[in-house]
Amino acid sequence: MAATTTIVMNMESPLSPSHQDGPQDRDGTGVRPPVVDLHLHTTASDGQLTPTELIELVAKTSLRTVAITDHDSTEGVVEAQAAAVAYPDLVLIPGIELGTEDGDSEAHLLGHFVDIETPGLQAYLAELREGRVKAARGTVERLHELGIDIDWERVLEIANGAVGRPHIARAMAEAGYVKNPQDAFQRYLGSSGSARVKRPKPTPADGVRFLHSMGMSATLAHPQTVKGLPRVLGFLVDEGLDGVEVFAPKYGTNDRERRLEVAVRNGLIPVGGSDYHAWGAANEIVPGDPNTVGPPPESVDALRSAADRWKASRTPTDVATARGGSGTG
Repeated sequence: MAATTTIVMNMESPLSPSHQDGPQDRDGTGVRPPVVDLHLHTTASDGQLTPTELIELVAKTSLRTVAITDHDSTEGVVEAQAAAVAYPDLVLIPGIELGTEDGDSEAHLLGHFVDIETPGLQAYLAELREGRVKAARGTVERLHELGIDIDWERVLEIANGAVGRPHIARAMAEAGYVKNPQDAFQRYLGSSGSARVKRPKPTPADGVRFLHSMGMSATLAHPQTVKGLPRVLGFLVDEGLDGVEVFAPKYGTNDRERRLEVAVRNGLIPVGGSDYHAWGAANEIVPGDPNTVGPPPESVDALRSAADRWKASRTPTDVATARGGSGTG
């Protein structure tokens, strides 16, 4: 690996007018609704809407290009593609979100333009999901030791498919042990929670290599959650990271400007989306919310070009090499 790049995060250079991040007045209302959302979840992982329900939701908004990026799963893609046929003005990008960890730094990576039939892809994703199930069951057992008796079968019913911590959190809230799922994460299930059971994960570098070996672009999701972000982003840039989330509803204007400056200076594609799960949380932003700022269509074109380059450059040995190391998280 090349020497680690140092990413400077406290940039103060003003953005050029073409990148200014506030609402743009398109129709006299002072607001330009978002047209791109590259980070959405369904019941194929920890979202609460089926792929069909999600497509029907976004089709009623200003959005014209969306990506389904379920955790360690592409199982919602085929259903979403079938649903999208009814909306010819809507472009659907098949994607994935991959959890990675290196020491105490957890980083989520988004892959876009996945071919779900790529050899080696589904076998590896199945391994990752099995690790999720084992960790989730271990978490339920640890909760029992803490006097929190939720039923594993109920967790599976809530998940109705892929299982993870959000489903445990909902079971805890349902049983009255916490006020809401967010409370469960803060007290028990978060990174340093007393009931957290870690699962095997690839390192961030292996994650980038894996996504590229599968012919996808690789971008860093919600960078604000990454511990030691300058260091992590630095070595991911060295690994060929294609982009970083800049446009997210939870970012204020100043945050977006700083992220965009970092992206531009390091040749990264500025991406983003709502990270929508339909959990019904008080602060959850619905896709297409006219008061949010989405990535520009040009970012979609750049992601597609990056994915095309990785598809063209991969070799038969890429998959085995990319799957190399893994940590626990």
